[in-house]
Amino acid sequence: MKKLEEKDNNAGSEGRALIREALNDLHKNNATKAKEDFNSALNCFKKINSIPYISVCLSFLGLTNYIIDKSNYQNSLALMHDGAYMADYSNSVTAKLVNEFVSGSICYAEGNDKVALLHYENARNYASEEDEFSLSTYIAGRIKQIKNGENFSISIQNDPLISLVKIGRSITALTDINVLLKVIAEETKNAMQADRCTVFIYDKEKDELWSKVALGMDSQEIRFPATKGLAGYVVKTGETLNIADAYNDLRFNKDVDLKTGYKTKTILCMPIKNNNQEIIGAFQVLNKANGTFTKNDEDLLVAIGGSASIALENAQLFEQQKQLYREQKELFESFINTLASSIDARDKITAGHSQRVKLYAMLLANALNLDEKTKELIEKAAILHDIGKIGIRDSVLQKEGKLTPEEYSHIQEHVKITHNILDNISMSSDFRIITEIACTHHEKYDGNGYYRHLKGEEIPYGGRILAVADVFDAITSRRHYRDKMPIKNVIDILIKDSGTHFDKSLVDVFLKISVDKIIKVFLTENHHSFKKEDAEKLSRYNLLDIYNYSVNENIDSEEKNIIDLFNYYYSGKIEE
Repeated sequence: MKKLEEKDNNAGSEGRALIREALNDLHKNNATKAKEDFNSALNCFKKINSIPYISVCLSFLGLTNYIIDKSNYQNSLALMHDGAYMADYSNSVTAKLVNEFVSGSICYAEGNDKVALLHYENARNYASEEDEFSLSTYIAGRIKQIKNGENFSISIQNDPLISLVKIGRSITALTDINVLLKVIAEETKNAMQADRCTVFIYDKEKDELWSKVALGMDSQEIRFPATKGLAGYVVKTGETLNIADAYNDLRFNKDVDLKTGYKTKTILCMPIKNNNQEIIGAFQVLNKANGTFTKNDEDLLVAIGGSASIALENAQLFEQQKQLYREQKELFESFINTLASSIDARDKITAGHSQRVKLYAMLLANALNLDEKTKELIEKAAILHDIGKIGIRDSVLQKEGKLTPEEYSHIQEHVKITHNILDNISMSSDFRIITEIACTHHEKYDGNGYYRHLKGEEIPYGGRILAVADVFDAITSRRHYRDKMPIKNVIDILIKDSGTHFDKSLVDVFLKISVDKIIKVFLTENHHSFKKEDAEKLSRYNLLDIYNYSVNENIDSEEKNIIDLFNYYYSGKIEE
């Protein structure tokens, strides 16, 4: 049953997406493509026997067929009647709304204005309850057109009412304010049948107007005092300026045209107000295509401003939230880096260990194609994985040589201390995940690790990644009391302990990482450089190749050269 429901949900989502795509096709005056999409949507809903949406598709197909060929009137009528029957049968508000809207549109196109008005009024009533496909603004415009005695235009392209719908949709679709400004300006220009439009934002703190929109010119930021220009005038006064002849109006600054070579003729400049009637910006629309801007143009711009103000305020709020998040992230990262540095300050023997573990863990995470969020959590856990060493005695932490059983038991406590420290500063679910990853890097896949003796998939995936990275760095790093372990022995340990200490699947992936990437981490310990030609050569080999060459007594000269080159960088004894 669950799988069937999931299939139904998928088909329904696909069908609704196709309807929206078909409506966009109609907006672009591509009725043939719209018909294909409506038919595809109809097939989706037939599969799941969704009567309401079958009705929607039939009604829209009736309108689309009529747009393609008016002689299809009878066929369109039959589709609409089927749609109406199914809408009544299912008692779906959306289906009834669409059917009334389509009926009104065809009646209006056929010149039956009174009947069309009845259908549109019914559609408006349904839209007040539910308007899934954003038809209410279009319906209101059609009602106004009929009452004003205007003729129906079957062309939907550049319809000002469609621009209103598109801007309304942008409220939820766009959060980047620069993109949003361009969308609003472009759609406003189309709706007003003008040559250019600029949307200015009022920066109240700086008392400035700014925009990154100047259609017809290169996009660049415009910023000036809010006391300047026509946009500044309407922002300060709240008035609308409708200028029929720019060069005969003293308020117009001709210098801008002189600099750009543009010839401004007519101007409509209007403040943008939010729901509290506070001015948050201004429209500046230039050069009406035919004649001057009318009172209807002013009304339309007011309507566009209503939608635009919500979109702009939402985008600004989102930008502020992003900035706050960036600041909090920077604070958090500096905090954890400071914690990690405190360990380096106490334990000179393993200084830089946490950073290298982070780098190895990221190489493995990238090789596993983990998502960015997961990689970020593992990265933070890697930096903090040894923070618990703050609670370990200096005599043990800084001891050069083998630890006694008591000392070894004491140093094992650092993972539990890591958990306690990070758990006490948990601020979010993400931080709790970081805590769990960080304090499980000494757990073993067979359950013989510490401190909770977790095993297998009980250990967080990130903790299993850190286990590989932590051991690899420990035995490939130089200490005062010992040199690096030969790479063959290092890889021997990883392979031998796969399935007991380590998750074998992770070791398999780690050993396939190209050795140029591994060497770059080695070099962070001694700050030597990596010759470009050597990096390119070693990028063709992985750790498993190095291991196989190391254990094979019959390698050829090229393989021996690769081993020697790898060990040259691995040893750290590099001649600069």
